[in-house]
Amino acid sequence: MKLLDQILVIDVESTCWQGYPPPGQSSEIIEVGLCPVDAKKLERVEKRSLLIKPVRSKISEFCTKLTTLNDEHFRTAGTLADAVGILKKEYRSHDRLWASWGDYDRRQFERVCREQTVPYPFGVGHLNIKTLFAVAYGDNGGIGLDEACERIGMPLEGTHHRGHDDAWNIAAILCHLLRKIRV
Repeated sequence: MKLLDQILVIDVESTCWQGYPPPGQSSEIIEVGLCPVDAKKLERVEKRSLLIKPVRSKISEFCTKLTTLNDEHFRTAGTLADAVGILKKEYRSHDRLWASWGDYDRRQFERVCREQTVPYPFGVGHLNIKTLFAVAYGDNGGIGLDEACERIGMPLEGTHHRGHDDAWNIAAILCHLLRKIRV
């Protein structure tokens, strides 16, 4: 059964390097930022961070500078399977529309779940908010999250490139866009 009461806004952070990954390492999800949006009220419900201990890579200095995440953050972090379990059980992710800024998050989830043999947590419904924003504002779709916030006069809250903060900001943009449609 598809539920349209909430839209799950997701932003993932992944291991990254300046340039190519070191031999034997590959980019993997280390944080799932989540902000459900109440589809009727067009309000953000909560901000949550699910940290995932990397198993195929290490946190680089570049990654720490970008995300503020370091090895210490992952000492008690769960696995990708743990995060997927939370998404499915607590948020009914397979039954709800989910959204992200662009297609990176969708593709990254598909690839990493496949590589780590973890079931993909979402159904077929994915909303690309970056494309929706481009259509609404008549640009070419190349605008970043920080630029989008600036364009609509919304302050970027929290730390950019932290999953839970980015999901919170993306959800605010989604609410803004949906309010424009409902007018």
